[in-house]
Amino acid sequence: MTEDERPLDSFEAGIDQLEKVVKELEAGDLPIARSLELFEKGMALSETCRRQLEDAETRVEQLIRKEGKIQPEPFRIDRA
Repeated sequence: MTEDERPLDSFEAGIDQLEKVVKELEAGDLPIARSLELFEKGMALSETCRRQLEDAETRVEQLIRKEGKIQPEPFRIDRA
């Protein structure tokens, strides 16, 4: 089993694999079958990473406390 075929150990591993897929696709000169294979793999990796982010967001929401009680709040990233 190659590194790219192993189940993802972490979000970071998924992002690393996704970046490799994108780089290979962007390099071009691939047979159509390989391009489709990479596209499918990229879509699957993207979905897995999205789910991991949603799970992390849920955990953050559950841990936010107000006045001693857990109160879910949306997780926001301030972009300046």
